[in-house]
Amino acid sequence: MSLWNADEITEGAANSMSVTESSHSSADIELPFNGGCVCGEVRYECNSLPLVMVKCHCLDCQRVSGGPYAPVLSVPLSSFRVTRGEMKRFATTRISGKPNLRGFCANCGSRLTVGEDLIRNLVGIMAGSLDDPGLFKPSMDIFVRDAQRWDLMDAILPKHDQYMPRK
Repeated sequence: MSLWNADEITEGAANSMSVTESSHSSADIELPFNGGCVCGEVRYECNSLPLVMVKCHCLDCQRVSGGPYAPVLSVPLSSFRVTRGEMKRFATTRISGKPNLRGFCANCGSRLTVGEDLIRNLVGIMAGSLDDPGLFKPSMDIFVRDAQRWDLMDAILPKHDQYMPRK
């Protein structure tokens, strides 16, 4: 499973389903924004506003997060850089069969990124790794078909069984 279908983001889904269309906006994020792992060994910065912010409820995101969903800010990979240390990566498999690279700190295990895609210039940043996790303002829930019955979702956010739809 995966966080998003990178083909759909690069073909306009990020523009058609942008966070600015809802009451949830990334306009209050000052650039660059920063984050890192809990032990401080890995630090990063991002110089772009998020393309989209989602709560992914796929089973892989549940397993690797230890919670009901992964809160993710999708940004251009070219705007994201590690400023200290080095991320280790682990690949899970998307529905398409392609790898879903997930970045974490090898020392403390903190999850930092998801869905790194060099070809499509995308990476998802885990909201809990931000210096200010309050910057996360989701615009939708995805993979709700995998959501747990005990997961209380925000009724206002659009829900999608799998990936966000194309427009």
